[in-house]
Amino acid sequence: MKNLIATASADPGPVNEVSRALAVLRAVIDGMAEGVWVTSEDGTVVEHNNALKELLFSGTALVGHKAGEIVESDELQQAVERACREHTSSRLELNLEGVRPRVVSVHVSPLGHDLGGSSAVFFDVTELRRLEKVRKDFVANVSHELRTPVTAIRGYAETLLSGALSDPAAAPKMVDIIHRQSERLSELVEDLLELSRLESRELQLLEKPINLAMAALGASEAVRPKARARNTELVIEVSPELFVLADPRGVEQVVLNLLDNAVKYTPLNGHVWVHARRAGAQVELTVKDDGPGIEARHLPRLFERFYRVDKGRSRDMGGTGLGLSIVKHLVTAMKGDVRVESAPGQGSTFFVTLPVAPEVAGNSPASS
Repeated sequence: MKNLIATASADPGPVNEVSRALAVLRAVIDGMAEGVWVTSEDGTVVEHNNALKELLFSGTALVGHKAGEIVESDELQQAVERACREHTSSRLELNLEGVRPRVVSVHVSPLGHDLGGSSAVFFDVTELRRLEKVRKDFVANVSHELRTPVTAIRGYAETLLSGALSDPAAAPKMVDIIHRQSERLSELVEDLLELSRLESRELQLLEKPINLAMAALGASEAVRPKARARNTELVIEVSPELFVLADPRGVEQVVLNLLDNAVKYTPLNGHVWVHARRAGAQVELTVKDDGPGIEARHLPRLFERFYRVDKGRSRDMGGTGLGLSIVKHLVTAMKGDVRVESAPGQGSTFFVTLPVAPEVAGNSPASS
């Protein structure tokens, strides 16, 4: 196109209109988010836009090279050849490896109008495919998590109906199992609804000053029976002077989920510490345990829905696999941040930062 524009600009008179039209066309194509190239009749690239080089992450010239030399794909090369020789269009999807792996949808078509050659439009569908995988994984995980309690409830109910109901020794045990599994099912449904409301922003969170010490104590009282059963010591070190600007229920749920998680994975006779400090315009809350710790490879995915470091052990200990994901969404919705530090044999520490409440924003940092 540049060559055509240069040639047209050299001619006087009406050709200048052609030159202007070509210049406008070039500007439009260069402004496209999709990558575009044009090849000659033998499949050699003669023109392309800027987006294509960015998409292919190419630092070398594309003009003068054939499709197979630019993108390592026999399928793409064959599609270009078909467009040039047989005047047929093709649509294909490519996985581009390299520094920036990409999934690209390509539409190859003949130029037509007796021009010869072909054109190709490249669409970056990496994020779309990632979201599709997240959706499929979510459906698969929900189905799996629902199947376990539903199967247990159905199985034991059928056994009771088949005559075990009159067995004074077995019947109470089966009813107890049905009750526990129904509670697990209820928790899963509630967590799924909570997560759905958070992700769709249907849940309206308040912004008001929250006494962090009161929230931490309230959450600790809820998990104290479980901690007592495991002989786990809860140590709450949060100054009553620390206030955050957040949603009361949201803050307590965040601390409760983190404490419940810490108690669950801390060995018998262990310790869980809750600490908080002022950090500029933020308040940082930490929940630390002396549990087994987590390998580094798991940390980036720890807040994903249903992600479990040890699937078998996690299910044995109960829980829906959604607690940390809910923590992440709640903290983000309250304009805060959450992260984790952990290593095998060194326990885990979760850090939650939330905005400090305005009425204490001007005070000196409170000590905890």
